[in-house]
Amino acid sequence: MPSSPLRVAVVCSSNQNRSMEAHNILSKRSFNVRSFGTGTHVKLPGPAPDKPNVYDFKTTYEQMYNDLLKKDKELNSRYTQNGILHMLDRNKRIKPRPERFQNCKDFFDLVITCEERVYDQVVEDLNSREQETCQPVHVINVDIQDNHEEATLGAFLICELCQCIQHTEDMENEIDELLQEFEDKSGRTFLHTVCFY
Repeated sequence: MPSSPLRVAVVCSSNQNRSMEAHNILSKRSFNVRSFGTGTHVKLPGPAPDKPNVYDFKTTYEQMYNDLLKKDKELNSRYTQNGILHMLDRNKRIKPRPERFQNCKDFFDLVITCEERVYDQVVEDLNSREQETCQPVHVINVDIQDNHEEATLGAFLICELCQCIQHTEDMENEIDELLQEFEDKSGRTFLHTVCFY
């Protein structure tokens, strides 16, 4: 078993739904967890599929919530009905604002991404950094559809995976076998690579 708690990062595109649901579940299980997005902007569903609400990563969840609350009245409760306001309410209780992974210089033992495109962005970012300590970081992708139900199911799967990794005697040598067991059990394929800080 690792001598100290795993330092975990969960990453999706906008640091809104999938990464925040996993952040919420993992923090309730006492994991040392942070969550991030990799996009250039935060995008939330808008009045039409081709008209998302776009925010800067500096915008707080509270500001997004208030903006959409105003728009909600104009759009016959669209953001209440599709769960966006509920999601933002949860998010603002976890942390003030979304964060970009590329702007964080903290070290993690485990980075879990929620889609392959985000996995590629995280691996590219980690590989572009100058190596300082040669400390390994395991990057694992768990594909999760970007809707509320799948985000919840995915968060529990990520939590179970983190709990199993936390309880290994030798993470470096046991993680491949553990991931294979999870693939068999869940019917999902996980991408996995090791990068170094």
